[in-house]
Amino acid sequence: MLVVRVLAFALAASANATAAEPPEPVPAGIVTHLSTTGRTVALTFDACQAGRPAHLDHGITDFLVQRGVPFTVFMGGRFARDNAVDVQALASHPAVSIQNHTWSHPTDLRKLGDDEVRAEVTRAAAEIRHVTGRVTTMFRFPGGHADDRTVALVEALGYRVVHWRWAEGDPARDIDADMLVAQTLERTRPGDILIFHVNGRGWHTAEALPRIVDGLLARGYTFVPLEGRLPPR
Repeated sequence: MLVVRVLAFALAASANATAAEPPEPVPAGIVTHLSTTGRTVALTFDACQAGRPAHLDHGITDFLVQRGVPFTVFMGGRFARDNAVDVQALASHPAVSIQNHTWSHPTDLRKLGDDEVRAEVTRAAAEIRHVTGRVTTMFRFPGGHADDRTVALVEALGYRVVHWRWAEGDPARDIDADMLVAQTLERTRPGDILIFHVNGRGWHTAEALPRIVDGLLARGYTFVPLEGRLPPR
């Protein structure tokens, strides 16, 4: 049954790729890969909140903390404010890194003016520092939508922009746990930065994650934090 479902997923993905627009070019300066030649990967999660309230997925965080797996959460400032107790507790674990993902998660920062972009970043940074006591040094654009102008604005604030080589798509309800496991184990390569969601919108991520972690470990991969493993500017 799993083989059939994975095949169906692959065929659907292929059809969608054919019909979709060409992928956006990646502006210079955006990190999509760790600086490594070994079998290391980084686990990252987005914790964003736009219109509706969102909450921390404890099925994900409790598992990773218990196993001692390092991971990074790119967190919105509004999410940090509205989940302050949970976020403060999460930040108490040294293997957890919390980084900047804008204040309100605008769909596309390229549509905002310079001052608006700066405000989204600086307001989030201030709220995350207020809740966790931590200073953010890395940034992720909502949806990955960026251009040379917006990257330059963010870098001028002292950030490295960290994205991914390929996206899991876990906010899609029809990508179930079996599909997440199968595609992650198939697609992952040394140095990959894996992206999931930890705001309750990664519908099957908590269910899939133990099998993903164990499967990658069985293939000789090591999970590492982003800090100290980004390529030089």
